[in-house]
Amino acid sequence: MGFNCGIVGLPNVGKSTLFNALTSTAAAEAANYPFCTIDPNFGRIAVPDDRLSELARVARSKMILPTQLEFVDIAGIVKGASSGEGLGNKFLSNIRETDAILHVVRCFDNDDITHVSGKIDPVSDVDVIETELLLADLESTEKRMPNLEKKAKSGDRQSKDFLEVLLAVHEVLKAGQPASSAKIQDGKGDILKQLQLITTKPMMYVCNVSESDVISGNAYTKMVIDRAYGRPIVTISAVIESEIALLDSEAEKIEFLNSIGLDSTGLSRIVRSGYDLLGLMTYFTVGPKEARAWTIKKGTKAPEAAGVIHTDFERGFICAETLSWRDYIEYGGEHGAKQHGKLRLEGKEYIVQDGDVMNFRFNV
Repeated sequence: MGFNCGIVGLPNVGKSTLFNALTSTAAAEAANYPFCTIDPNFGRIAVPDDRLSELARVARSKMILPTQLEFVDIAGIVKGASSGEGLGNKFLSNIRETDAILHVVRCFDNDDITHVSGKIDPVSDVDVIETELLLADLESTEKRMPNLEKKAKSGDRQSKDFLEVLLAVHEVLKAGQPASSAKIQDGKGDILKQLQLITTKPMMYVCNVSESDVISGNAYTKMVIDRAYGRPIVTISAVIESEIALLDSEAEKIEFLNSIGLDSTGLSRIVRSGYDLLGLMTYFTVGPKEARAWTIKKGTKAPEAAGVIHTDFERGFICAETLSWRDYIEYGGEHGAKQHGKLRLEGKEYIVQDGDVMNFRFNV
């Protein structure tokens, strides 16, 4: 399971600059005019996790295989996008295919970089984007209703269920609330997922600030915090992330971060917030050949976690040899942990914990 996050925002807020820095590529053209990004740009990166490198060191693994994270840089959305302004319909459809939304908000002053509305106002910017997403969902629900109503009247049970969910969603959208706030009956949550509405997706804000404001933020970031409704917020400087991306070694990156008073990159903070946002976690498989990270949903049981590696592992699951990553490191690997009674055999009902080191027994 990966983490697929669509980067959205108004034009010229630093989306493509951030994308380039995060993926260490120049795949997205960062230019000072609206719609410089016409097609979504996709970038897959390794998810930073210090635990994995430590596990590999103890096991003397020949290869380290981190889990993957995908960013999708979606062109700037403007007011009227839901009705086609600024190529909006195409861009909005790209957002529907992502797991989560990373909303980049401009929180810096720079006379050399134009703002589409002529002034820096983060709250207004957030409102424009979220209104367009909501209007796009409202239009989508209204288009689906006639066909579902027709099928429901003919007695089609599935259509009746879909229509019930759609009507509940339509009501909250008309009231200016996201589709995620609709009250859906138990057992019908999957229908809401199938509707692929944008405002059901979890969202986080990324405040793009100048280099001098990256530690403490500024008046603009405070405005976003006050408007966030509890959504996670990460403050970064796309300029700093661009500079970090140019450094060759981890030691150089750490030295640079320390020199400006930071202990982690913007990427690391975005990943942590993104994992929390999507309810994701990581388990590991470790051996002399490779140390590898696997991403699963929180609450995943052992057989399903095994299935992420291969469907045969889930189908023929017997048990999982399990220990925590801390015990693996503290006792010098699986053998030492076993001698100290830290290695456990877990069955089909075991709920995998973040950082578990697992070896699956199966028979097919």
